[in-house]
Amino acid sequence: MMTGTNLLHIENLSVEFTTDEGVVNAVDGIHLKIAKGQTMGLVGESGSGKSVTALAVMRLLAEERGRVTSGSIWFDHPALGSVDLLQLSEREMQLVRGNHISMVFQEPMSSLNPVHRCGPQVAEVLQIHRGVSRSDAKNTVLALFEEVRLPDPARVFDAWPHQLSGGQRQRVMIAMAIACKPLLMIADEPTTALDVTVQKEILNLLKLLQRDHGMAILFISHDLGVVSDIADHAAVMLQGKVVETGNIGMMLNTPEHPYTKALIACRPSPSERPEKLAVVDDFLYGVTPDIKEVDPIKRLNHHKEMYDGSPILEVKDLVTSFVTSRSVFGRVKSVHTAVNHISFNVYQGETLGLVGESGCGKTTLGRSLMRLVEPDEGKVIYKGIDLRAISKQEMRQVRPKFQIIFQDPYASLTPGMMVGNAIMEPMRVHRILGGDKQRKARVLDLLERVNLEEKHFYRYPHEFSGGQRQRICIARALALNPEFIICDEAVSALDVSVQAQVLNLLNEMKEAFSLTYIFISHDLSVVKYMSDRVMVMKNGHMVELSEADAMYENPADDYTRKLLEAIPGATYLPSSHQ
Repeated sequence: MMTGTNLLHIENLSVEFTTDEGVVNAVDGIHLKIAKGQTMGLVGESGSGKSVTALAVMRLLAEERGRVTSGSIWFDHPALGSVDLLQLSEREMQLVRGNHISMVFQEPMSSLNPVHRCGPQVAEVLQIHRGVSRSDAKNTVLALFEEVRLPDPARVFDAWPHQLSGGQRQRVMIAMAIACKPLLMIADEPTTALDVTVQKEILNLLKLLQRDHGMAILFISHDLGVVSDIADHAAVMLQGKVVETGNIGMMLNTPEHPYTKALIACRPSPSERPEKLAVVDDFLYGVTPDIKEVDPIKRLNHHKEMYDGSPILEVKDLVTSFVTSRSVFGRVKSVHTAVNHISFNVYQGETLGLVGESGCGKTTLGRSLMRLVEPDEGKVIYKGIDLRAISKQEMRQVRPKFQIIFQDPYASLTPGMMVGNAIMEPMRVHRILGGDKQRKARVLDLLERVNLEEKHFYRYPHEFSGGQRQRICIARALALNPEFIICDEAVSALDVSVQAQVLNLLNEMKEAFSLTYIFISHDLSVVKYMSDRVMVMKNGHMVELSEADAMYENPADDYTRKLLEAIPGATYLPSSHQ
């Protein structure tokens, strides 16, 4: 049982799953309390048990594979008093789920039904749990859409999910979650896929709604910085166990457990520039690593030498647009200019960071440089060759020198192809080396360089973690001996700890292979750590381009300042750098 101050009390909860490799203890005897009106952060890497804990509370575990093996989940039910959710019947649980406890998931596009309009999906919750009429439900939903700051609620009510942005879809999910005025909202990575500015808006919205509705929030994230912007207290999970709990401010400044220290140190700091990011293993073996800062004088001299040389890439007045609508006769009615007269240079050995909100043109610019999207105007001059002026056959000869690493490594790999063959395939296409025996030796060497093993050559993409799959994509990009790599949100889908490993690897490969990068991301802390210079884009235009540290210390444009202010957790001092 629990005291009157607690809304939710998890006692000795254990959850196991049956897998092809045997039984996995996903949650191992955890204890967690959430007070009424409190925001509790639940933090940890993928596989730590965070989401499984939330699904156990909601009784949404897949019964054929997952099961609760011990424990109780006490909830202060408004009508029944203190009840163990695990002991309720499915019918009783249906009256709790969505009504008294609601949940917001990470990917709103997957959570919303794509073949139903947004408004009726939210109205359905009210009709089921409150028994209101269709017209009353619609009026309530329109009021909810106003409350969650959706523009033009009437339009959103009748919109299909694919017609809304990611941030707007998440606001629809939040409206659905608060529709029945729940006592507890579980938010499972609700901002991970969003830009920093949209993320900040969603966090502020959740705080406002919590205050207005008096509800408690269990906020799940892999990023302590994000949690620090919304939570009062936090619990850190590692391999199914809660290893540390406490006040979020004290935890961030004086963490006790090595894993908590590691999570803080793994994330690039906006105010510091370490030579190499710390990784979790550095801390879990009981030794706090010595983090060395980049020598600013050495960095300045390196930049002077680099920028005194000739650029490897010159972009002049580049324009790329897309047709957005045509008449019934095929005539163009409207056009969206995604890249609007942009000019810049990139120098040999440089990492040029490219930041901006979704839709600003970052990815289109990167793909235009490689002619994966054909520009309308301008020049892309690579080592004296205008790539827009050469034929497709001539471009084919240049392509090995230009490679790209995409955001989603799983979507970038063929599911039915062994990863060794996936890395070898572009070598065959471009006739690199004499035969498959030499190519295989090259692939095995690349796998070793990205900290994978020979046995991984024969495995398939689904057998790897997200971080390992991104390593495979890096190895594939290196297979053709490139000179220039575009990293398009290459670490955005990764936990902060895995992200640190991949960022360190990218820097190591840059030195080892004399590479030049364009590093695209919406995470400004990551961009600052990786970049020599940073270019900021907004609505297809370049609004600022300057040295990375100088931009962060003194941004020249108000839009850049807005992006910097949205960096999560910027107010705390990482303990690893104290």
